[in-house]
Amino acid sequence: MTRALVVIPTYNEIATLQRAVMRVLAADRRASVLVVDDGSPDGTGDLADELARAVPRVHAQHRSGKLGLGSAYRDGFTWGLAQGFDVVCEMDADLSHPADALPALLDALDTADVAIGSRYVPGGSVVGWPMSRHLLSRGGNRYVRTLTGVPVRDATAGFRAYRRSVIETLDMATLTTDGYAFQLEMTLRAWQAGFRLAEVPIRFVERQEGSSKMSRAIVAEAMLHVARWAWELRTGAAGATGAPQPVGATVQ
Repeated sequence: MTRALVVIPTYNEIATLQRAVMRVLAADRRASVLVVDDGSPDGTGDLADELARAVPRVHAQHRSGKLGLGSAYRDGFTWGLAQGFDVVCEMDADLSHPADALPALLDALDTADVAIGSRYVPGGSVVGWPMSRHLLSRGGNRYVRTLTGVPVRDATAGFRAYRRSVIETLDMATLTTDGYAFQLEMTLRAWQAGFRLAEVPIRFVERQEGSSKMSRAIVAEAMLHVARWAWELRTGAAGATGAPQPVGATVQ
């Protein structure tokens, strides 16, 4: 049976963490959870420890401060590989990602190497966003597709699953981006390496508790990274990981 690790980064998510973790465990018996807490002052880390002591499939990792989303995933993925997991997944703690879609993500890896929980393929949707946020997200994804050619409609999605071979090949130590940019870099580099990409429709619900970590600075940083990566792809400049190889890439 496939062993999957769902990495959940946290910073001040005490109001929703337990529900998020228990929904994952209830959704799929193949899944375990690693909470990576960045020293949350609201006690989220303590709650993660309580859950880890009480539930065999839950683990907690503590970091010294707010070190960033991409950094948390890199640390969590590295831990997962060391523990022998076959699949590592990304998921937010704020209940915006539907845990009941996890089985579909894992099943998609029967024929793909990366499965993305997508808001923008048929059957996908977003609930609770103002029009400005819809336009920003859709526009950002169109910008990514246009500049890089990556065949993914939701390259910024934060609910996804990777075969361990993808993480091993991409080498977490060579990734330095954060936020939206981390999701984009992982998508682009997996595609460039020739891995098969699949999108699974999900219903994304805007968080009801806590505060969003998204900011204009994070979005701007991501767009600048995309422009640089696109230029490197077109010119073969140092830093590019090679010409895109769309073999096996799919958008479902």
